[in-house]
Amino acid sequence: MNIEEPERQETLLDTISLYLHIPFCHAKCHYCDFNSYAGMLGLREQYVAALLDEIALAGERTRLPDGSPRRCRTIFFGGGTPSLLTAEQVAAILAASRAAFALDAEAEITLEANPGTLEYGHLDELYAAGVNRLSMGAQSFDAGLLRWMGRIHTPAEIETAFAAGRAAGFEQINLDFIYALPGQSLATWRETLTKAIALAPDHLSLYSLIVEEGTPLNTWVQQGRVRPADEDTAADMYELAEQMLADAGYGHYEISNWARAGHECQHNLTYWHNLPYLGLGAGAHGWYGAHRYSEARPIRDYIARVRETVRSAKTGDQTTALPALPAAAVVEDEAISHTLEMSETAFVGLRLSEGIDRRAFAARFGQDFEQVFGPRLTAVRAAGLLDESATHVRLSERGRLLGNEVFTCLLLEDEEAGATA
Repeated sequence: MNIEEPERQETLLDTISLYLHIPFCHAKCHYCDFNSYAGMLGLREQYVAALLDEIALAGERTRLPDGSPRRCRTIFFGGGTPSLLTAEQVAAILAASRAAFALDAEAEITLEANPGTLEYGHLDELYAAGVNRLSMGAQSFDAGLLRWMGRIHTPAEIETAFAAGRAAGFEQINLDFIYALPGQSLATWRETLTKAIALAPDHLSLYSLIVEEGTPLNTWVQQGRVRPADEDTAADMYELAEQMLADAGYGHYEISNWARAGHECQHNLTYWHNLPYLGLGAGAHGWYGAHRYSEARPIRDYIARVRETVRSAKTGDQTTALPALPAAAVVEDEAISHTLEMSETAFVGLRLSEGIDRRAFAARFGQDFEQVFGPRLTAVRAAGLLDESATHVRLSERGRLLGNEVFTCLLLEDEEAGATA
C-alpha cells in the first residue's frame, strides 16, 4: 500500500487531506441521499466564489505554529457531479488550494465524474488543470438497471468516457458500481464485472445498495413497490466479485475497494487510517483538531454563511461568533474524545485488508491494542472473524461478510478506556 510507514503516522496527524463538495447534478438518482441538487447550476459561479473564500480561510486557520502553511497530501472533488464545473473553475479551486496549503508535488487530485456528461475536450482541460485521477460513477453495465436507478448515462457511454479519460492522459481511473439492486441477478452482476474488467481500470469500488431514508427508493420500499435484494444474494455477489477481481489481478485492499498494485486511492486511505481531513463545501463533513463537523447543506445557506464568516474575519466584528474550526459554514460540531478516536481508528482500520498495525496504534495512542480491546473481542475471535499476527489484526474472509459484528465490539465508553490505561 502506498501510504506512509506506520512509524510516520504521528507526523501524518499534522497533515491534512482536502475534500471539496460540489453539490450540482443534472438529475437526482432514486437511491441517492448525498447532498446534491438538480436544476441549480445557475448558482455555480456564486458557489465557486464562496468555496474559494472558504479554502483561503481554512488555510489561515490551519497554519503551523511557525506560520507556515499546513501540508496537504490529497484533494478530492466529490458530489454531486464535480465534472459539471468548468475546467477554469477547477483550475481556480486548485490554485486557491495551493496558495492556502503546502500541497505535495505528487498529490493525488481526484474528481468524480458522470460518464453521461463527459466530453473529450473537457477531460483534456481538467487534466491540464492538475486533476490526475478520475472516479466515474458507472454503477452498472445493465441498461435497464441504469434507467431504474435514474442514471442519465448508457452502458456504451461508460466505455466512451473511459476511453476518453485514457486519451486525455489519465493514468488513474476508478469505476464505481452498485450491486444487490432489486431485480439484479448473479448473471447480470457477472456480466457487469466482466465488462468492467475488460476496460482494465486501475481501481474499482463496489458498493452494496443501501436503502437510505428520504430517498424515492425508500418510499418505494415502504410502499411495497420495490423489494430489496436479500442478504444471501448480496453475499453471493460480493464473493463473486472477490473471485473475479482476484483472477484479474486486482488487490482487495479495503472491504469495498480493489486496485492494481500502486493505484490504491490515497485520499480514501486518509479516512481508513483515521487521519485529519478538511471537508469544505455545502454539506461537507470533516475531522480536524479532535472535532468532527458538518457544514450547511442548502447551497444558498452555505454561500451566505461563508460570506458572513469571511466578512467577520476580515473586519474583526466580534458580534458574530466565529467557528473555531477551519470551515466557514459549520452547523454541527462534535468533540471527539481520545477514547472515541481509538474506537474509530480501530474499526475503520479493520476495513483495510492490511488491518490494524499494532505498532502504529500504540505509537499514536500510547496504549496497546490488545490492552484496550482484547477483552471485548473474545466472542468474535471464537467465531473466526479475525486473522491475527504479532504485528497486525485483520478481518478474516468470514469477518468481511460480518464486519458489523466486529465493529460493534470496538465501540468503547470513556470509562472503559480509562480502566485500561
